[in-house]
Amino acid sequence: MFHWRRTVPATRSGPSSVEVCFTDRSAGLGRPPWDGLNLGGHVGDDPARVEGNRTLLATSLGVPRDRLLFMQQVHGTDVAEVDGPWSGSVPEADAVITSVPDLALAVLVADCVPVLLHDQTAGLVAAVHAGRPGMTAGIVPLVVERMRHLGAGRLSAVVGPSVCGRCYEVPAAMAQAAATVAPSALARSWTGTPAIDVATGVVEQLARDDVEVEWVAGCTREDDDLYSYRRDGRTGRFAGVILRRAGTSGATRAG
Repeated sequence: MFHWRRTVPATRSGPSSVEVCFTDRSAGLGRPPWDGLNLGGHVGDDPARVEGNRTLLATSLGVPRDRLLFMQQVHGTDVAEVDGPWSGSVPEADAVITSVPDLALAVLVADCVPVLLHDQTAGLVAAVHAGRPGMTAGIVPLVVERMRHLGAGRLSAVVGPSVCGRCYEVPAAMAQAAATVAPSALARSWTGTPAIDVATGVVEQLARDDVEVEWVAGCTREDDDLYSYRRDGRTGRFAGVILRRAGTSGATRAG
């Protein structure tokens, strides 16, 4: 179920721990081509199986199902601020922020970059969907700015697995457009053609904004344990999830 999972311990300045994780496709209810723990409800899978997978994830995280929040992602720059379970329809957004404990924020991906941000001082956490359009439009710097406006001090980010530069061939003009935003995003594919390394661009943007970064390396197209739209076309979605635990101290670290 988990490709990577870790608890950031409580500190004197931040008296509650923060849990961050990235799922994989194991241990789920899906059938081909969504076999495994598909968490995407917009990819043609049986809605009952998707909901079953989301419930399995919520149970593993120790939160009620309605406190595991997914967005309706549209490759835009809208940021939602939330203080409880969604009421009514799920909003269109590509980032979500909360200061409420035990509210798990999820971002769905299958090649795009999942970014999980937290700040112990203000108790803020955020989940961000940063594909090529989002990276070039500045979704990540926008979320950093919003979190600081809400009182965040020293921000930390965990960047999850995504398609690597050598596997993300694009037209030359598209690669150059990305490079104008983040020069390090310019890449070459394994055949030597123009490509984009979106994750490297996102990491550059975070570093520019003085955000401490941990990068969980790995290419979705090269790792069969992760969903990849670019590799498989019709397929599922895995998730990056972040939540702040209520009233925890001395939390342990999980690898």
